[in-house]
Amino acid sequence: MEILAASDSFKGTLSSEDCARLLAGEAAAALPNARVTAVPMADGGEGTVSALVAACGGALRRVRTSDPFGRPVEAAYGLLGERRAVIEVAAASGLPLLAPAERDPLRATSYGTGLLVADALDQGCVDITLALGGSATNDGGMGMLRALGVRFLDEDGHMLAGCGADLSRVALIDAAGLDPRLAGVRVTAMCDVDNPLTGPLGASAVFGPQKGASPEDVALLDEGMRRYAACVRAAVGGDVEQVPGSGAAGGLGAACLAFLDARLRSGIETVLDLMGFESLLGQADLVVTGEGHADSQTAHGKVVSGVAAACRRHGVPCIALVGGMDPGADALSGLTAMVPTAIDPAESLEDALAHAEERYRAAARRMFSLVALGGSLGGALCS
Repeated sequence: MEILAASDSFKGTLSSEDCARLLAGEAAAALPNARVTAVPMADGGEGTVSALVAACGGALRRVRTSDPFGRPVEAAYGLLGERRAVIEVAAASGLPLLAPAERDPLRATSYGTGLLVADALDQGCVDITLALGGSATNDGGMGMLRALGVRFLDEDGHMLAGCGADLSRVALIDAAGLDPRLAGVRVTAMCDVDNPLTGPLGASAVFGPQKGASPEDVALLDEGMRRYAACVRAAVGGDVEQVPGSGAAGGLGAACLAFLDARLRSGIETVLDLMGFESLLGQADLVVTGEGHADSQTAHGKVVSGVAAACRRHGVPCIALVGGMDPGADALSGLTAMVPTAIDPAESLEDALAHAEERYRAAARRMFSLVALGGSLGGALCS
């Protein structure tokens, strides 16, 4: 039996690699003739670069760049071969780089992400994928674009730095200096939100508060984003203000669409494509996926839903081994079964996290024992 282990990490406890290791051990005990092949997984958020580098035999490239406040920081992105690069916006412009008390989308800039893109161009990359999750910024992507040669001018012709507070000051966008190498580059933005750039469902209103914006800041940022959107229209002749996903990463989605001619794609679908996942299914008899907790969001761009959908297309059974599950979470097309590691509903979250490996191993043992029983019953019925 060929088993493909394609689980997301269990945040804060088990990595994707840990899950594969535990699955291999329990499969060997219950199914002596089974072979487990591990494929690290991510959905376009944190861990996407490391998962793709591992799956594609790529390499991490570490460079000096700047954090959301312009301070020097080292960040890594992935070189996947065939002149492809994958960059997490959070690596240089993310919330994890700031202490909670530091968060301030009026000051934050995506300039550091632009430096990573520029370095990928220096490496000769012609296919660049940006993972838009986890940003600390609400600058409409101005910082990133400024690092790539675009100038943002106020009414007096002074050049702006490109932070959230500058949105309301933009009078003219000069894209003549945009790095010409980008004309020959295919850019994909991993995006699993459909928020527009402005309005009650826009970047500032929905994501601003988690980045440190007060209600007054949100109103200021959204009004500034409207002015910025008008300047983008004047610069490129197209309107991205209400395009679903343009509000991702504080409006960086809009910048990618308008100036980099990017495609916005589901994170998990992009990851699966980059690693050639569907070609691996041709040899698989069973796929085991999973995540820390399955809930109503599991069906919307998460690893489990993407893997299950690919398995459905190829007729491969798929089981999700999850930490916990809400009622109805297992009703996913392409999913054969969902197995929770938690067996005591009264167990506290702290205890579950403390014994995550033990619980996962026991659940894998139960799962593979049932797979082995099913095989035995199938053989008996056919004899």
